[in-house]
Amino acid sequence: MGLNTGEHLITNMGIREYFRESVRAAVANQQLTVNEETILYVVNMLTSFTRSDSLFERTEHGYEIRALAMIYADTVAAESASQKNRVLQRLGDIALFISGLFSYSLHRSLVDVDYYAAMGGNAYAHLADSMRNNYKGKTISMVFTELSRKFLALADVLAEINENSVLASDTDILRLYELWLKTGSRRAARQLQQCGIQPVSFTAGQQ
Repeated sequence: MGLNTGEHLITNMGIREYFRESVRAAVANQQLTVNEETILYVVNMLTSFTRSDSLFERTEHGYEIRALAMIYADTVAAESASQKNRVLQRLGDIALFISGLFSYSLHRSLVDVDYYAAMGGNAYAHLADSMRNNYKGKTISMVFTELSRKFLALADVLAEINENSVLASDTDILRLYELWLKTGSRRAARQLQQCGIQPVSFTAGQQ
């Protein structure tokens, strides 16, 4: 199994279109220069993380987002280069996701956004080096390089998306979508539809 670029996880075009428009608008608003491939990667990452089984992992304490240090430890235990790359990719993606959309929670934790930027940026940098000598991996290597070098700028892009959500600040689009996935709430579905998003269930057979 190769690196996941997010494409096989896209099962809801409504949410994906929302993120694509939002990411491009935030990039333009912040006057950033970001390659289209990197924008697509970020959009696919956000789309995939609307699935609880993509964002959360089963642990002895239940479903939760594992600490970055624990994810990094998995790279040491990896039995192959491809497995190590997959873990590094998840480390980078989780770090970017949290530092961008949930930065407010970091102010109440023992670590701040600089820690997430260092962990995520380094993970993406290692991935870029690993893929650079692979002919088929040259494009994704350039994406990882940009994600590493512009980590904080892209985290700001995600933060702007969160701040500009038409939803109430305590129920952003991801939390609302997660609520609908878990409970089937009609109210949550109506709020999503008001944002132009048509909620679609994920079945067990979808990849």
